[in-house]
Amino acid sequence: MSEYETIRVEKDGPLTTITLNRPDRLNAMPPQMANEIGQVFYDLGDSRAVLITGEGKGFCSGADLSARGSDNALTGKGGSHEALNNHYNPAISHLIRADVPVICAVNGPAAGVGCSLALAADFTIAGRSAYFLQAFVNIGLVPDGGSTWLLARAIGRARATRMMMLGEKIGAEQAEEWGLIYKCVDDELLMDEAKALAAKLANGPTLAYAAMKRNIATALDGSLQQVLLAEAEAQHIAGRSADAKEGGKAFLEKRKAEFTGK
Repeated sequence: MSEYETIRVEKDGPLTTITLNRPDRLNAMPPQMANEIGQVFYDLGDSRAVLITGEGKGFCSGADLSARGSDNALTGKGGSHEALNNHYNPAISHLIRADVPVICAVNGPAAGVGCSLALAADFTIAGRSAYFLQAFVNIGLVPDGGSTWLLARAIGRARATRMMMLGEKIGAEQAEEWGLIYKCVDDELLMDEAKALAAKLANGPTLAYAAMKRNIATALDGSLQQVLLAEAEAQHIAGRSADAKEGGKAFLEKRKAEFTGK
């Protein structure tokens, strides 16, 4: 693993944990943090799941505006536009396109691009005091970092419009009710629950998980025929894996399968 300045990275067997590590700024994300998150996914090696959380009282309070440069960084094309295209958007894409399951454990606020980061995971589990916020409207800007795509698909047009145009905080319990996140748990149970889920996924059939992720992406944007073809191709690949052989053997022997991710 590389050395990082704005995040902490720990590897425990097949699980890699990323902790956003700027607690004094509620883990506000400068471009460097986005780059370092992306670098972790390049350096995964034999890791089979990734867990992301925030240090301290917040998950991520959004982009670190002070790190974007001059006073006109928010409106100038060379500021916000460049930061999104070169730093923030690639980091979000890494989460969505990763060939391993990604879990976000949201502790406290997940705002702006922090909300995007949380929702880009395959499983988002949040502490009861956590909330999700798109407050761009309050400063005359629009949600970014993929939030429009993520919100509209997760909770539909009406609720996505509500979050973006009214800038309301959506608490963890409401987020679970809406289907915006996987689960809301008591704050003191957050990391135990997230680690248990991450460990389960890290020891699961990794190739099958990767195929499922690709097929879900196809289902969101493609036709039924495209999904049927993608499923058939994925089943062909998964069916030749060592994990599929182990799964079939374990089923016949009436025992729990021991997957290796191969």
